[in-house]
Amino acid sequence: MSGVTAKTRIITGIVPDRIPYDDLMAAQAPVIMKGVARDWPLVQAGLASAQAAMDYLRRFYQGRPVTLFVAEPEQAGRFAYNEDVTGFNFQGGRSDLNEALDRIAEHMGDPNPPSFYIGSTDLDLFLPGLRAHDELVLNHPMFDANPPLASIWIGNRTTATAHYDMSHNLAVCVAGKRRFTLFPPNQVANLYPGPLEPTPGGQVISMVDFNNPDFERYPRFREAVAAGQVAELEPGDVLFYPALWWHHVEALEPFNILINYWWNTSPAFMDTPQNTLLHALLSLRDRPQAEKDAWRDLFDYYVFGPSDRAGAHLPEHARGNLGPMDEMKARRLRALLLNKLNR
Repeated sequence: MSGVTAKTRIITGIVPDRIPYDDLMAAQAPVIMKGVARDWPLVQAGLASAQAAMDYLRRFYQGRPVTLFVAEPEQAGRFAYNEDVTGFNFQGGRSDLNEALDRIAEHMGDPNPPSFYIGSTDLDLFLPGLRAHDELVLNHPMFDANPPLASIWIGNRTTATAHYDMSHNLAVCVAGKRRFTLFPPNQVANLYPGPLEPTPGGQVISMVDFNNPDFERYPRFREAVAAGQVAELEPGDVLFYPALWWHHVEALEPFNILINYWWNTSPAFMDTPQNTLLHALLSLRDRPQAEKDAWRDLFDYYVFGPSDRAGAHLPEHARGNLGPMDEMKARRLRALLLNKLNR
């Protein structure tokens, strides 16, 4: 492992229908809620045996092919780039879930098996009905306008290399055990992000091999290690971590299942900041430093400061895009941007 020793905060005794969502969102820091999903039927099946958990999943599967990633044994479960970053160290393709489960089961006794990974698979599409039995209680007003996307992750001993998501996350360890190594967003430079594209799973990943870090090549990774924290999850545990936190995820048993919930609290009409980042590469990054410094001040004023500051001194009718954003205003602004980009 990377040497991170700080532990994620653990809270116990949470009643499943009283998850403290207000506290989680206010703290904006990772926390483990012990045993909140312990009574799920799928968790109980996994505690009985891997085969029982597989059989439980098969009850809900209706034949839609899943995406299965496979890596050779020498990759030791780490899904990343190949040595010269010309491609990936694994293969991906469509598979029947039953066949994928059979392949995992076939190698469960192998000391050095191929790695099998079914990632980010929409529960409602691929396992309809499962959520009627195995589901977190999502009883907070923020979910009314922003229903979480529930996904399932299945595999043997695999590692999802450190990356960030643009959504808040509730990760439920359902079968097997998982280890999350978490880093706050300000550690981005110390984690040495890889290419913006292509990426192994849709998100930028760290180029550091956490099991064998090359500190000569990535010296600032020592600073990330000092700032990181580790969350060890057992079946039924739920981990919350905020949007944009980096997370390195290890599945530790011969068979593992995780179910997670992604959500945002911003209105759906708002564009993704990832598009803004790409546009900034096009329009800002390679300008002279003095200009960039000036633009940083402008962005602080218009974007990163209080949302009402730039228009506060103007009459309400004159604020235009400086006033509160709504769906109609977002459509007009998007059309304006598209017109400018397509000049």
